[in-house]
Amino acid sequence: MSINYKKVFAMKAEREKRIKSICPEIPCTSGIYAFYRADEAGIRRSYVGQAVNLLERCASHLAEYDHIALSLKKHGFYSDKNPYGWKLTYKTCSKSELDDLEVSTIRQWADAGFQMYNVTAGSQGKGKQVTGQYKQPKTYSEGIQQGKKVLARELSNIAEKHLKIELRADKANNKVSQKQYEKFMDLLKVGDSE
Repeated sequence: MSINYKKVFAMKAEREKRIKSICPEIPCTSGIYAFYRADEAGIRRSYVGQAVNLLERCASHLAEYDHIALSLKKHGFYSDKNPYGWKLTYKTCSKSELDDLEVSTIRQWADAGFQMYNVTAGSQGKGKQVTGQYKQPKTYSEGIQQGKKVLARELSNIAEKHLKIELRADKANNKVSQKQYEKFMDLLKVGDSE
């Protein structure tokens, strides 16, 4: 599979252009950024992050699928036609200040009454604290296990309502068949474990 680098860089440039449209002076240096908006009910919301390259990091949110990226896509950017859209502000600082400044900035926005989209209290360092609804991303194996549970729940529901599950008469006294029957019934119970 060949990667079309021309297309990749064009998409990146387009995202950066969109960020520049709402925050024309945003630099390519390190700092802290904050997306913020007030919704139709007047509830103020914000997401604060840190970046080694502010323009590049803010633009990268437009290509992601986490909670803040999805909200940026759903609500768009602020304009006269979109008064509930997201705005962007930033503060430059040295790379060594990023962790401490991110933590204090998240606290400032929260103290100012903003509902924070951040799921941690900030920082890339040790002692990172989870503050919001944080769901550990599912690994492939965890996804498979969840799929088995869903399938077992569905099969169990069908069996309970419509089927009679028993060993065939010619296998009723067969130890291997009896173990397979027990295994099958245990698999159906997997769906009940959550």
